[in-house]
Amino acid sequence: MIAHAAVVAATLIAVALCVLLQYEGLVLTWKWIAGHRGHKRAKVVYAILSIITLHVIEIWLFGMAIWGLLCLPGTGSLHGPQSADILECIYLSAVTFSTVGFGDIAPVGAIRFLCGTEALTGFVLITWSASFTYLEMERFWRADEMDSRDAE
Repeated sequence: MIAHAAVVAATLIAVALCVLLQYEGLVLTWKWIAGHRGHKRAKVVYAILSIITLHVIEIWLFGMAIWGLLCLPGTGSLHGPQSADILECIYLSAVTFSTVGFGDIAPVGAIRFLCGTEALTGFVLITWSASFTYLEMERFWRADEMDSRDAE
């Protein structure tokens, strides 16, 4: 029962940290884009690299939670790898967060709750990033259209 509570607590903490990181990261990215007069393409590249960086950090947060939980008895194990080292946990986190799920490594036991919740969280955060990117690109396209009209 304590192991299950640890899994639920670790899951809630990881989800909260990732959502806060995503929000603050997108706010900072938007402020930087809005505040700089640089080339539009450079702003897009900055935004995309910022979003990828956010997702990599989020994957690492979940991976560290998985790794930490695997050190506690009764929380579960990983089926597939020879050992559950940190990079195996990060890999599991990446394929779970992105909802790819290759199947070469699978959680067993209570830790499945964290992995299932990570898949949902990853899907929501990736969708949030896609919406942010779309809105920023739409703004750039409108500005280009206005510039073209002004040039005529």
